[in-house]
Amino acid sequence: MSEVFRDGLFEGKVAFFTGSTSGIGLGIATRFAELGATVILNGRKPDKLAEAVASIEEHGGKAAGHACDVRDYAAIVEALAKVRAGHGEIDFLFCAAAGNFPAPALGMSANGFKAVVDIDLLGTFNTCRAGYEHLRKPGAVVVAISANHGHQPYPLQAHVCAAKAGVDLLMKTLAMEWGPDGVRVLGIAPGPIDDTEGMRRLAPTDEARAGVLGFVPLRRMGRKSDIADLAAFLCSDAASYITGDIYRCDGGQALTGPRMFDSLGK
Repeated sequence: MSEVFRDGLFEGKVAFFTGSTSGIGLGIATRFAELGATVILNGRKPDKLAEAVASIEEHGGKAAGHACDVRDYAAIVEALAKVRAGHGEIDFLFCAAAGNFPAPALGMSANGFKAVVDIDLLGTFNTCRAGYEHLRKPGAVVVAISANHGHQPYPLQAHVCAAKAGVDLLMKTLAMEWGPDGVRVLGIAPGPIDDTEGMRRLAPTDEARAGVLGFVPLRRMGRKSDIADLAAFLCSDAASYITGDIYRCDGGQALTGPRMFDSLGK
């Protein structure tokens, strides 16, 4: 754990995470548990959810899980009500559920496009809309996991670009609407992060991986801990006057333009 975060920083805090049975979502939840928060994980598959909760508890963290699909508004309403009843108001609300697959616009179906938009954008709206009444106000922080796709086009990623652009502007709009209530709303746009399902799909071969790294000025894949550390900072009192921004954590990848995924599928 980074030494910039003291033990017990989030003691007594409650954090709810969608898309948190693996990857970046689980990485952030694990870090917050290390810092003392009670973390509530959400995912569609109860078996994977149980494994994720156990992985945090095995290291002394406080965790629980609620299975539901973020595309189902009634289901997320029910899950969040159970969290409130069992753990109290929510201090940190993370929207990390996401979908992706490489395909040209002419090579994907309408259902494929809709699936990604529904998970990423609709799921984020559902979570925020249903979660608002359970947030500890003032002082709560809402964070969506976005991507550089939100402000930059990428070939073979039309569905993700459309969804993440929507997520980014949704976060900025909510920051304006919820700011007077003391709720901060932010986004994090990770670059290529190692050991995640997204990179296994987007860079499945050594050649594709090397092609991605060629567009990262720091010449390394990001770590889940890089994103977790940024999330912890944004939720800490050190960031108490920050809201409405989307923070890139990408090794400088966005500086090199939209051609990073040209090697997808090779």
